[in-house]
Amino acid sequence: MLQAVMVEPGKIEFHEVEKPVPTENEVLIAIQRIGVCGSDIHVYHGKHPYTSYPVVQGHEVSGIVAGVGNGVQDFMPGDKVVFMPQVTCGQCYPCQHGMEHICESLKVMGFQTGGAAQEYFPVDARKVLKLPNGVSLDEGAMVEPVSVAVHALRRGGFVPGMKVLVLGAGTIGNLVAQVARAQGASKVLVTDIQDYKLEKARECGLTGINTSRENLPHTIDEVFGKEKADLILECVGVQPTITQAIQVARKGTPIVVVGVFAEKPVVDLGLVQDRELSLVGTLMYQRPDYEKAIELIASHALMLQPLITHRFPFQDYLKAYQAIEESQGHYMKVMIEL
Repeated sequence: MLQAVMVEPGKIEFHEVEKPVPTENEVLIAIQRIGVCGSDIHVYHGKHPYTSYPVVQGHEVSGIVAGVGNGVQDFMPGDKVVFMPQVTCGQCYPCQHGMEHICESLKVMGFQTGGAAQEYFPVDARKVLKLPNGVSLDEGAMVEPVSVAVHALRRGGFVPGMKVLVLGAGTIGNLVAQVARAQGASKVLVTDIQDYKLEKARECGLTGINTSRENLPHTIDEVFGKEKADLILECVGVQPTITQAIQVARKGTPIVVVGVFAEKPVVDLGLVQDRELSLVGTLMYQRPDYEKAIELIASHALMLQPLITHRFPFQDYLKAYQAIEESQGHYMKVMIEL
């Protein structure tokens, strides 16, 4: 089979390797779609702090079952599936207390261990979930980032009726806002400094503003009223947005840090203390988040198609990254097709 290997930053080679045979408890997946995410781009640039080379990428994935091990009973060839790309130890405190997603030895497929950028990929059956009829392969490859949004909202204590402010209108910010709306938020406001991403937000039926031109506190008063937002999610991972989040928060507001910070930010902890704000971290997802993501997608509660802006065949994997570079930020989800 064909396998895409990033041998060093900015360089992908295709290798002919032996097709895997599933072990007793594995599902062999014929990979169909691979989404490119921000973390993948960090690897492409050589700036991901926890990835070494060579590496086989691919963690936002959908596929079709091509075979199963003798011990697998819940899947059969032809099933459309996705999988959770976490590899955990099962022994540490988080793993022993239902928090495998923050395992002390967590590895993520496509970063610290091999990913699915190949024609066939074997996965432990316990990590595999079926896609319902009516959910496309494109939508299946979006289950992973939707799960990130579901988990982030859950970490913030989201309940229906909340007014939600999302800072950042990239793919994750867009999905956080859409999931909040789908789960019953009374009002949702999205911010960014790129008109392209805000236009995509509007395509998805979201309300957004460009904070480089519009006054955020004033808009918050207009959209949410004097009581402001009940929940704020920072989905960029840069100094200006975490500063904004703290400055515009109502006293007692939870702020969920979703964005990945490449550089350590300065945080006004005096203001956090004085306003009794809650800064909450969120990492990846748990199985209930995957299940909820699939449920939301299957019920057509989310608009995912407008977010897929570029498509490339598997053999043009490198061109996908080059297109991202050349787009000057005019992209959302880039999809690799097998």
